Amino acid sequence: MNYKAELVAAGKRMLDKGLTVETWGNISLCDPGSGLVYMTPSAMPYHTIVEDDVVVVRLDDGQVVEGHRKPTVEKEMHLEVYRRRPEIRALIHTHPVHSLVFGVLHQSIPAIIDEAAQVLGGTVETAEYALPGTSELAANAVKALGQDKMACLLANHGALCLGKSLEGAFKTCVVLEMTAEIYHKALQLGTPHVIPDDKVAFMWDFAEHHYGQDK
Repeated sequence: MNYKAELVAAGKRMLDKGLTVETWGNISLCDPGSGLVYMTPSAMPYHTIVEDDVVVVRLDDGQVVEGHRKPTVEKEMHLEVYRRRPEIRALIHTHPVHSLVFGVLHQSIPAIIDEAAQVLGGTVETAEYALPGTSELAANAVKALGQDKMACLLANHGALCLGKSLEGAFKTCVVLEMTAEIYHKALQLGTPHVIPDDKVAFMWDFAEHHYGQDK
C-alpha cells in the first residue's frame, strides 16, 4: 500500500465532500507492521499537497522519521488514539457543519438511525473543550471515544472519525454528518426517538461480523 498516495488523495476527497474548509482538518494512516504513522502536513491547501509533503512519524514516541514539512498540529491526538485503539488504521479529523452544531452546544448525538447504530457504535459524545494541538485535547478525545466508539465531537472545534481502513473512516465521517443533520431537523419538529441500546448493540455486531459479501 502506498500510504503517501492514499493520504494525498484522501485530503482532496475530504475537502471536496465538504467535510472541512480551507486547510483545516487532518488525516493520518497507521501501518502497524512498521509502527509508523503517515500524516497530512500542517496548514497546507489539500489540492496542493503531494506525496513529498506527507510526514511520517513513529507511533511510540512521535519522532519524525521522514518528511520536510511540519506534521498536523493534532499529531498527539492521532497518535494517542492509535495507541489506545490498536484496531484503528485511519483517522480523519473534520470540521463538518451539521456535527459542529452539537459540538458548539456541547451535546451528544444519539443513535437515531440504523446507519448510526451500525457504523458509529452508539451515541457520539462531545469531548470537553481544550485548545487545538494540546495533549489535553488528545486526552479528552480518547476519553470521549472510549474503547468502542468510532467517532467523537471536539467541543467548538470539529469531529474525529475512526476506521479500520481509510474507506471505513470516510464512512464514519459521512454517517456522522448525516445523523447530525437528521437529528438537528428532527429536534425542530418534535422529540426524536432514540434506538434502544440493545438494538444498537445487535446492529453494531451484525455490521461488524455479518453484513457484507466478505463476512
